[in-house]
Amino acid sequence: MTDPRFPVLTQKQISTLKEFGTVITYEDEAVVFEAGDSSYDLYVVLDGEICVKDPLNEDNLGVHGINEFTGDNSMLSDRSIPFSAYAAKGTTVLQIKADILKDIISKHSGISDVLLSAFLHRQDFMLKELSGGIKVIGSEKSRETYELRDFMEKNHIWHSFLNTDASTEAQDLLKGFNLSNDDLPILLDMSGQIFKKPSIAELAKLTGVLIEFQEEIYDVLVVGAGPSGLAASVYAASEGLTVVTIDGNAPGGQAGKSSKIENYLGFPTGISGNDLANKAYMQAQKFGCNISIPRKAEKLEYNGEYFTLCASNDKNIKARSIIAATGADYRRIPIDNVAKFEGSGVFYSATGMNASACKNELVGVVGGGNSAGQAALFLADHAAEVHVVIRGDDLGSKMSDYLVQRINTTPNIIVHKNSNVIQLSGEHYLQSLVLDTDGELRTIGITNLFTFIGARPCTEWLNGIVSMDDKGFIHTGIDIPETDQAEFSRFNQRKPQALEASIPGFFAVGDVRKGSVKRVASAVGEGSMAISQVHQYLAELKILS
Repeated sequence: MTDPRFPVLTQKQISTLKEFGTVITYEDEAVVFEAGDSSYDLYVVLDGEICVKDPLNEDNLGVHGINEFTGDNSMLSDRSIPFSAYAAKGTTVLQIKADILKDIISKHSGISDVLLSAFLHRQDFMLKELSGGIKVIGSEKSRETYELRDFMEKNHIWHSFLNTDASTEAQDLLKGFNLSNDDLPILLDMSGQIFKKPSIAELAKLTGVLIEFQEEIYDVLVVGAGPSGLAASVYAASEGLTVVTIDGNAPGGQAGKSSKIENYLGFPTGISGNDLANKAYMQAQKFGCNISIPRKAEKLEYNGEYFTLCASNDKNIKARSIIAATGADYRRIPIDNVAKFEGSGVFYSATGMNASACKNELVGVVGGGNSAGQAALFLADHAAEVHVVIRGDDLGSKMSDYLVQRINTTPNIIVHKNSNVIQLSGEHYLQSLVLDTDGELRTIGITNLFTFIGARPCTEWLNGIVSMDDKGFIHTGIDIPETDQAEFSRFNQRKPQALEASIPGFFAVGDVRKGSVKRVASAVGEGSMAISQVHQYLAELKILS
């Protein structure tokens, strides 16, 4: 059976590619790219072979033979390659520059399918089967360590974790580099360079996730890379608009925090929110969308002609139209010391990284929606017990029936109805909590608590520039009060479009929009539909100019 990571190109495909590349023969063994390179070329092997290796331990990770090709999906962005590759003596290759490759992918669908499928399989194998990548050294109970690991997990950055609480290798590395626990967390990159207590922005720059892009006025700026924002990015880029997308954390939004989505059309066995986001992220880049993470929207200005967004990491972005897809965040449980335990016992998503820390532990899940149900079922495969806490007396009032049925038949899931968590305890990390059930107090030794309650719209960056309801959700279309439309003369000529806000050219999609349906499918639909309305708005600008 053919390994999907190593497909063979047809002679017709190679002939097409030869129009875009250069044939090179290596007289001696040669390095074709090195781990850490953020810009590197694609190589098709015409004769001989190229060996791919892990630079830290020199393990042979694979060999590309005749008519096979190198690379992974980091070629679509500025992400650094985590491997090194060596052409054997006498090897002949077809070398294609990275910027030319992007053009090939957008114009030749048959070749694009082969390349992108291989890239996805290689990434999947790397993340799930290989041990290596950037080393994260720190305590499993440390908030700072968790934030680094969480960012890498959600952004599909290959890494390994050395827990200083349990790993002798971690302690040996600290001694070997003359470091102490005061220096934690530590990153050790592919070249062996050490970073003490790095910020998320430093990590993003190191790995190429945070990208720079040209100073220009874009057709559309998408703020937020959840399902609605990624859908808008894909459709905008595929339809020839110049588009840039930013997000403050990782692709996926609320959906990215779902361990398994089973009611999304086309995935009968389900798909994790993280995998769905990763594929959409790659799809947007395939069409030429610039996606930069983490860039958080901080302030928006409008001068009557275009928008200027002030974003984190010292970036101002100008665009003729804006799509707000910033979604909503889960609220904190109303306990004074909850912030102390965030990242060290209290979490707002349940990923594979969390599951490993929950093995044989008592786990709590607060919330009665689908995300809470999916998390409870996922964690039940690892934890000794999962305690689901809901305020009401009906688990099915907000949760899909298929999830309720599974929870009721899972023996190690205990549902606490009419209950609230009222106290968290622990010295440096969560060790127990107090549950109030109809006035009866009970202490449970829960060490990992996952909360999925009360979504709050992420609209602080707007500073009231557009019309919103009293909870901060953005008014669009017919929901915009007449008084809020009066400021702009264009709304005297036409009514706001269905997804357009109180400023012409500003659109809101997904969970941040008032009246939206809180489902992945509807978010994707709104994101794609918004682009047709952006086209109409941009056409108006051309008429006026």
